[in-house]
Amino acid sequence: MTVLDMYQEFRNEFPEVTQKADVEHVQLWDEVNPDFAHAWFESLAGAINEEMTNDVPADRYLPIFEFLRKKYHVGNDVVSSCIDISFVENLFWRVSTRKAQPYWAALPSVFKELYVDFHSTSPV
Repeated sequence: MTVLDMYQEFRNEFPEVTQKADVEHVQLWDEVNPDFAHAWFESLAGAINEEMTNDVPADRYLPIFEFLRKKYHVGNDVVSSCIDISFVENLFWRVSTRKAQPYWAALPSVFKELYVDFHSTSPV
């Protein structure tokens, strides 16, 4: 599996959040282009951060977290790195502790470990 494969599978499986991530991505990169699939997962984190800020219940994102957790474990080093660097490291950016709490609780432990390894602290 490649990052592009994961990107295309994600887009097919989660069309609603894909649209939100596309809006974020266009604001940063002017267009959605599969050639920039790696960067698109940063936009996905940004879209989820916006959902946190807007008090959207975290349980809505459990299937997405589980999808990415599985891909992290079965994917090659490039896929795992994409999930870590583009997605996990960008979660919780400019999200208050109170609003981050339910998402942090829902986040798979492997992603919590990656987040803390990079940021040296949890968002809550």
